[in-house]
Amino acid sequence: MLSTPILLDYQSSTPCLEDVVDSMKPFWSEIFSNPSSKSNLAGINASAVLEVSREKIQEYLFLQKKKVIFTSGATESNNLALLGFARNYYKETENYGHIITLKTEHKAVLEPLDQLRKEGFNVTEILPGKDGLISEEKFISCIRDDTFLVSIMMANNEIGVIQPLKEISAICRSRGIILHSDYAQCLGFLKLDSLDSVANMLTISSHKIYGPKGVGLLLIDKDIELQPLILGGGQEFGLRSGTLPLPLIVGFTKAIEIAIFNQKKNIEKFLFHRDKLLKGLLFNNSGVEINGSMKKRLPHNLNLTVLDINGSKFHKSLKSKIICSSGSACSNGQPSHVLQALGRTYKEAEASLRLSIGLMTTTEDVEKSIQIITDTIKSLR
Repeated sequence: MLSTPILLDYQSSTPCLEDVVDSMKPFWSEIFSNPSSKSNLAGINASAVLEVSREKIQEYLFLQKKKVIFTSGATESNNLALLGFARNYYKETENYGHIITLKTEHKAVLEPLDQLRKEGFNVTEILPGKDGLISEEKFISCIRDDTFLVSIMMANNEIGVIQPLKEISAICRSRGIILHSDYAQCLGFLKLDSLDSVANMLTISSHKIYGPKGVGLLLIDKDIELQPLILGGGQEFGLRSGTLPLPLIVGFTKAIEIAIFNQKKNIEKFLFHRDKLLKGLLFNNSGVEINGSMKKRLPHNLNLTVLDINGSKFHKSLKSKIICSSGSACSNGQPSHVLQALGRTYKEAEASLRLSIGLMTTTEDVEKSIQIITDTIKSLR
């Protein structure tokens, strides 16, 4: 029997916590009615559960100025925010304006923006510095008179770097530009201020915070208007038609509660294990380089390039021992576009590791991983 591989890929997805699973149980077969059906008591009760979940999320995230829109996940939320807002802008102004983003954004941002480019909008993709961060000066230099939308993720899903979103938000606000941010990697991993002031539109994902897959959030300022992508029954303020998955929403709400309540102690644990892992790998191996800023970085993320090694053989050798990745979970195995944007060659990007710590990570996991990765590097060299 092969031993179970060590899981160090929590940024791809996380297991549902037991309390999250328990919270969903009644809504699979007991309270199973459609929350959009208001013609009977069962539907009314389901609708009440839905709205209580929405109110709890507003409370946990200190929201006063935003609508809470449930979606199928971060990809749909990003698409609804970007396509929905840009198309509504054109409907109101009859102008194809200018949009700013980063070359290192998730594909769920870059591909909708590419679609908008095909429709006639102008899109600028800013190349960040070698540390993965964008400067205020470079951002300001890209703003045009017709810039109406900016999409910059708070923290990168591959290299974990945290952008100066507070400063970017202030710049956008002073110029009347709407700011969207993919916040999927952040909830529970960063000190939480009111999300009202972070950006005008925010994307959050359930399965990144130990909640169920298949559900996400789009938070938008109450005065923002979007063109819906899915038409039908007019659910979610007319922005997202379709029967809502009540069990998943309840589980997601519970996962948010747990993430916020345990945030401080979890961050301390993540930092302890992440730093121990980094120290061990750097001490035992030459030619290992960190990708992205370590100072401004998610506490559970580590991204490394191993020089002078065959990346394909490296990952193949690790596959049965450590669950990790070379880039985004959505990259279909291709070398990271994020690392290449930072100046890594195709070969170097292929020989890179994203290691992400989770709630279930132990000291033994970290120590074994250091040994396994070190032995593999030495063997391949």
